[in-house]
Amino acid sequence: MTQEAHVTSQGPLTTEAGAPVADNQNSETAGVGGPVLVQDQALLEKLAHFNRERIPERVVHARGAGAYGTFTLTRDVSQWTRAKFLSEVGKQTETFLRFSTVAGNLGSADAVRDPRGFALKFYTEEGNYDLVGNNTPVFFIKDAIKFPDFIHTQKRDPYTGSQEADNVWDFWSLSPESTHQVTWLFGDRGIPATLRHMNGYGSHTYQWNNAQGEVFWVKYHFKTDQGIKNLTTDEANRLSGVDPDSHQRDLREAIERGEFPSWTVQVQIMPAADAATYRFNPFDLTKVWPHADYPPIDIGKLELNRNPQNIFAEVEQSIFSPAHFVPGIGPSPDKMLQGRLFAYGDAHRYRVGINADHLPVNRPHATEARTNSRDGYLYDGRHNGAKNYEPNSFGGPAQTGAPLWQPVQVTGATGNHEAPSHAEDDDFVQAGNLYRLMSEDEKGRLVDNLAQFIAKVSRDDIAERAVGNFRQADADFGKRLDAAVQELRGK
Repeated sequence: MTQEAHVTSQGPLTTEAGAPVADNQNSETAGVGGPVLVQDQALLEKLAHFNRERIPERVVHARGAGAYGTFTLTRDVSQWTRAKFLSEVGKQTETFLRFSTVAGNLGSADAVRDPRGFALKFYTEEGNYDLVGNNTPVFFIKDAIKFPDFIHTQKRDPYTGSQEADNVWDFWSLSPESTHQVTWLFGDRGIPATLRHMNGYGSHTYQWNNAQGEVFWVKYHFKTDQGIKNLTTDEANRLSGVDPDSHQRDLREAIERGEFPSWTVQVQIMPAADAATYRFNPFDLTKVWPHADYPPIDIGKLELNRNPQNIFAEVEQSIFSPAHFVPGIGPSPDKMLQGRLFAYGDAHRYRVGINADHLPVNRPHATEARTNSRDGYLYDGRHNGAKNYEPNSFGGPAQTGAPLWQPVQVTGATGNHEAPSHAEDDDFVQAGNLYRLMSEDEKGRLVDNLAQFIAKVSRDDIAERAVGNFRQADADFGKRLDAAVQELRGK
């Protein structure tokens, strides 16, 4: 029996080319009960599209949630930067913020012990500015050449197919620069209760430059107005089993209720001349600038107030790159940032396609992109017949001759150099300072979280080396951790 046609007010179901589909219930066959015909293009198109509905997931930060919002400038910062979206108190800029975990895959749970990505896109009138950060002010490594090795230790082992404590602690113990971030990660803030109840950080050091050409180094902080709330390991384990989508659900439902989450935006400002003699390398991603040295300054308010309508189109296909700058803002010599300037864009070109910037969530909203790039996967023909070279005599876009940021003075021979040494640049001092800031209860939970994981390694030398790094950060830290690990390992 033929099913009656069901036409809604939106019009008939069509193929991708717009032709009406006569029957969406039965494939075309050679007679009743016969084989399916290759001429059934509605069927083939439907199956082919279904096979390609999932793009490759992000190698890192695969598990994510996002929302649109506004950034409102609350302080005049023109003495430090000429960026137009930071030019007038009260000025608002549309934003899109994507939160994520780092190591888990797309189907993993939200409530896990992992850094949270905090990737923020400002749709400014001078083009999109992307600030790609985390919910921690530091990171595990200081040079991008180590990043693939680090991530391999966090992902599934090629033999066992599981994350292995041996791999994680072997790498961390052989990379003492990770001690500071690991202390953060295994402390109370390692598992946020929700995405709304955690801070965000630009993490890297960036350049601001003003209309006079003066240069400043800057770090960004996003302080949650909802207050900090975290989960214990046991609470997170229970929640992950009951509601693996807890963070995504909480963010979406809060915005639906009109409880718009917000963050107070702060910056630390360092005059360029201070960098060479500062006690820590200001471009080392494993270090913070102590607030006593460079106090955070409130400059704005970030509010999330609109949910995406399609998660795939707006969250999965959203792309962020720290190479997306605007006039008045630029990179620093931070070696992790320098590597990310290439790696993020390259990952997006592979994962989403060469024209990923044309998608609605990624293209500029407050201005228009004018390039000579043409063709390729997902190209939408927006340029029509315009010339695709520069310079040209047909009114095409032309270079401005005005760099977005100021040049940085460099000296010496090329080579594989370690970062320059500063007075207090060791891998342990700031981890020890962080430990000593904690209450006794916080220290106890930190030690327990670390010990539970270190105790899983199969080799004593890896466990001993791991504990040794924390001992160098603080003698009490190492002593308590060693005792806890020994007890769990039955020593």
